Amino acid sequence: MKKGYDTVTEAIEDLQSKGYTIDFDLVEDGVHSKHLKKEWKAGEIEVKEFYRFEGMTNPGDNMILYALECADGEKGILLDAYGADVAISREMIEKLRMH
Repeated sequence: MKKGYDTVTEAIEDLQSKGYTIDFDLVEDGVHSKHLKKEWKAGEIEVKEFYRFEGMTNPGDNMILYALECADGEKGILLDAYGADVAISREMIEKLRMH
């Protein structure tokens, strides 16, 4: 059963303790790590876990935290705010779709 978290900070700390240490940024065709100066395409990414957080007073505070594993074994997190103005490919939209 998937664990729930009360805060984004709590979720990030727990995922980092499980080896999800890279901070990913969303780009058009996948994700990017500024620290590693590397990019992965949507087909190279697997969503292992995701957690949705909703702001109590401001709908703009809504976000999803993804735990991602890449085909080369790199693991990290992607924090995506609802309504963020980032143009992404259809393949990446499908990859991040919550099931």
